[in-house]
Amino acid sequence: MKRLLVYSLLSMFAAGGFAQSTKDTLLTITRDTLDKNKASISIKIGDDKDDNDDEKDSKPASKVTFQFIAARFDLGLSTYTDKGSYTLSPANSFLERETWKSSNFGFEFFQMGYRFNSHFKIYTGAGLDWNHMRLKQNITFQKDKSTLTYVTDAVDYKKNRFSSQYLRIPLSFQFRTNDDKKGDKLNFVIGPEIGFLLNGKVKQVSGENGKDKFKDDYNFNPFRYGAFARLGYGGMGVYVKYYGNDVFAEGQGPADFKNLSFGLMFGF
Repeated sequence: MKRLLVYSLLSMFAAGGFAQSTKDTLLTITRDTLDKNKASISIKIGDDKDDNDDEKDSKPASKVTFQFIAARFDLGLSTYTDKGSYTLSPANSFLERETWKSSNFGFEFFQMGYRFNSHFKIYTGAGLDWNHMRLKQNITFQKDKSTLTYVTDAVDYKKNRFSSQYLRIPLSFQFRTNDDKKGDKLNFVIGPEIGFLLNGKVKQVSGENGKDKFKDDYNFNPFRYGAFARLGYGGMGVYVKYYGNDVFAEGQGPADFKNLSFGLMFGF
């Protein structure tokens, strides 16, 4: 069922991406704020002028938008807390990681929202999100286990990466300023986010075995929830994301083990 959902979403994204690559077509549904009894559906060629034009009118028409996009690319560090501490307990030392090589990457491919005025918009969307732990220890997590299980290997891994991939669904509240002299805006976005696990993955590189890849759910939490904040100027910014429930499913891995990610983002 998860694979069918993902394939369907990616198929829609691919179709939308093809349309935009040829003519940059945007399907937009608008409602005239001065006449609430009239609504229209239009196909626009080019950019979404509601989001990109200078503030020519004091009260521009509000607008509902549905877009297949490639935006809000996140690239940052993925950190973890163990019972509120950034220091792992002895029982969870097997999850010790290389800090600067444990990363978060994500992007969004669909967005729908409603712009109330030039400065405020609410929108939701869908995207993909990866968290990569670069493990320090030479261990391999086992597939198809009721709890998170690993074995210690007699192999010196050059890379031992433990990853999760989620479908992310944010609800965003966007505040932005007027254009400055350069035509750019200051953006602030905050809101909740939920996610559904797509898969887990182990990737190992060693001189003895070469490259190995293994996929399983690895007892990751099938559903996660949290909050995020984004602050940016023009097309770049910074982000932070925190998830309130545990990284691993209840009773299947370390308890009170949570994820915090932060870094740079591209494309508001």
